[in-house]
Amino acid sequence: MSKTRNKLVICIDNTGYHAALERRKIYECLPDSEAAKRKTLRIIDESGEDYLYPESMFVPASLPEAVRRAILKTA
Repeated sequence: MSKTRNKLVICIDNTGYHAALERRKIYECLPDSEAAKRKTLRIIDESGEDYLYPESMFVPASLPEAVRRAILKTA
């Protein structure tokens, strides 16, 4: 059984969520198959809690594994 890894995404649009999301910032995206069916992502936002946001507001962050681990370790 493979371990599901949290993804890192970059916010490209924070319209309507200015207090919760910052454009150009990297966020942790938690696995959520039900959210994916509704074209949303479960994001740990500026409050430190996870909420659903439209997937169109984010793009995947392709980072070297060492950088990815460092970001997730500080999250």
